[in-house]
Amino acid sequence: MEGRVINIDPEILGGTPVFYGTRVPIKNLFDYLETGDTIETFLEDFDGVKKEQVIKVLEMSQRLIETSTGILNENFA
Repeated sequence: MEGRVINIDPEILGGTPVFYGTRVPIKNLFDYLETGDTIETFLEDFDGVKKEQVIKVLEMSQRLIETSTGILNENFA
């Protein structure tokens, strides 16, 4: 999927990060996954969000965690 996946705009939900082209907060995805719901359940409940967007957000999150290892390790020292 090309283009932007996340939108942060002070005019949309006060700047809360949302899936681009929607008003669905990114946090909602993680809330669903945290409670054991599937990506498919999330997509059914938020039909404006595309599966490609969800996958891209998860990939971006993984890369952020992988590149933040040094910062995360400092919290355990």
